Amino acid sequence: MPSENTEQRKLAAIMFTDMVGYSALSQRNEALALELLEEHRGVLRELFPKYQGTEIKTTGDGFLVEFASALDAVRCAVEMQKVLAERNQGQPAERQVRIRIGIHLGDIVRKQGDVYGDGVNIAARIEPLAEPGGICISNSVHDQVENKVEYALVRLSKPELKNIQTSVQVYRLVIDGSRPSAPSHPRRRRQAIALGVLAVLAASSFLFLKFGARPKSSASATNTPIAAAAIADQKSIAVLPFVNMSADKNDEYLSDGMTEELINVLAKVPGLRVPGRTSCFAFKGKNEEDIFRKVGDQLHVGTVLEGSVRKAGDQLRVTAQLINVSDGYHLWSKDYDGDVKDILNFQSNVAEQVVQALQVKLGGEGARVLAKKPTENPEAHRLYLLGRYEFAKYTQTGWNNAIRYYEQALRIDPEFALAYCGLADNYAYMGSVVMPEKEAIAKEKEFAQKALELDPELAEAHMSFALTLVADYDWRNGLKEFDRALELNPNLAFAYELQSWTLNGLGRFDEAIAKTKKAVELDPLNPFFQMSLSFYQYWARQYDDAIAQARKTLAMDPNSAISHVLLGLSFLKKGDTAGAIAELQKSKAPDPGAWYQGFLGYAYAISGERAKAEVALRELEELAKRQYVSPTAFATIYLGLGQNEKCLDWLEKSYEQQDSACWYLKIDQIYDSVRNEPRFQALLKKVGLDQ
Repeated sequence: MPSENTEQRKLAAIMFTDMVGYSALSQRNEALALELLEEHRGVLRELFPKYQGTEIKTTGDGFLVEFASALDAVRCAVEMQKVLAERNQGQPAERQVRIRIGIHLGDIVRKQGDVYGDGVNIAARIEPLAEPGGICISNSVHDQVENKVEYALVRLSKPELKNIQTSVQVYRLVIDGSRPSAPSHPRRRRQAIALGVLAVLAASSFLFLKFGARPKSSASATNTPIAAAAIADQKSIAVLPFVNMSADKNDEYLSDGMTEELINVLAKVPGLRVPGRTSCFAFKGKNEEDIFRKVGDQLHVGTVLEGSVRKAGDQLRVTAQLINVSDGYHLWSKDYDGDVKDILNFQSNVAEQVVQALQVKLGGEGARVLAKKPTENPEAHRLYLLGRYEFAKYTQTGWNNAIRYYEQALRIDPEFALAYCGLADNYAYMGSVVMPEKEAIAKEKEFAQKALELDPELAEAHMSFALTLVADYDWRNGLKEFDRALELNPNLAFAYELQSWTLNGLGRFDEAIAKTKKAVELDPLNPFFQMSLSFYQYWARQYDDAIAQARKTLAMDPNSAISHVLLGLSFLKKGDTAGAIAELQKSKAPDPGAWYQGFLGYAYAISGERAKAEVALRELEELAKRQYVSPTAFATIYLGLGQNEKCLDWLEKSYEQQDSACWYLKIDQIYDSVRNEPRFQALLKKVGLDQ
């Protein structure tokens, strides 16, 4: 047996970790820093043996760990980050623990219980390239784990490895939860976010209403950053998610609600640019040292508003501070103490003082926006916040809970227009997912109209009402309502996006693209806005561009089932049926449900696997006995099987149920084989798309 002084050389996977912000925390609160350091060491040490990892030593606030397998090292790293992310939920910002992880597979030398060599040095240089809560790996690790892990691997453009002469490529591993998978926007975003929906081309449920065709000459919005000159003369602010400092984790609805309502109020102030909710909430729970610079760079803003909410019994403390991105200077800060019922006053005061600090010139309209409260009843407002919180879970249980809270709020204040908008949003998402579209549209229209009656100046109400008009195939008046919503709130990013897919369905592609670019400018970290660009390319029959854009979106949101659907459909059009089926099968994993089944059955059919297509058809029939299934799912499979008359039968049922797939009849290439059929032409006329 070799002695301790014997030098052993071998190939191994080396992991370096580092605790983010430990040095700065030690200077502020040494006792807390040491407490968190020991806690994080205990958590991670339990995981190393599970993946045959050997702890070589601690490196101050980090670890050096050796693994025999690159795959084991990566799987261990993923679990480490997931365990810490779960631990951080509900913790105040100062008690959250985040680490960076770097992994390299290379030659090492073991001697006297330590390890040396280029393999160690390279791993040490890769670790700082990871984002807080993130993992970076070298190309040697990438080659071992590619196609063996279910996470996206994104190559960094120009990694700088100090004092390393060897050329090393570095990849970022995008683990679950690194980007929000569902935006909280009004209306048909519903399926997009909820269950992915059936919609893409023909067989889509309502989400895909956001996507359109795009000319090849146009640049992708993901590669077109907002020019600095375009925003240099604008006052701009991002509202970061307020931290829930309450002892009860269930009080998070107050901090999230405070954030969302401040975004909504400030977005309506003339002369102030405010990024959308999805982009702002992408930074929830992140407290790294350079967070404000990252927010400024990614959201193109000059200032950041952050704060916290602490509830103890009926007492409430709200802390808010406004920070200049360029130098970290605090422009303004204040604590508000009072009763829970004072939260509406706190919101108004914070918004007013932010505007004053930014020196935004307010006319009568701006002053009116700040002075206006959604309701004067604090209990109705609390119930409304609970409704928005449940709604944003994007589950059937969450929607049902949200409806209950909204209805309770309206029993207390029957003139609470935003609560009616909340109900409209819920039914918008539920249509074609858990209830028939036609029934959902009727509910949505009822509540949107009620909100408009109570507050004709409410942009969100005009947006919801616009969608109900489009659902009734009243395209012209629907577009007018979108224009009115944007006139009332030019920062309402989702209104631009929803209007863009409406224009796209009419074949007005250039206008649709312009609207989507505006939505991306306002909400750049919203993966659904980015995804819409790939649908423009798909419908424009630019399949290579659509594939590239869908892959970019998957790097941003690995759980995007819609991206796998789009890749599958694009592969089909390029003649790669095996690749298409593989992608469509992937869409089932993150978002199980009926919506993907139609496309998968279609792919089986046109690839010659008719038996599998018929099995998919039978499965849909069984599923339809237990829940709502869009008629277009059946239509798509019959189309692939060459049974055009049955396809048209189901498309007519789709029209009878006001299914959103009818909005794509004009542009969707999946229907090319039946496009000239008299029954299909009659359908186009019924939905006003025959021009």
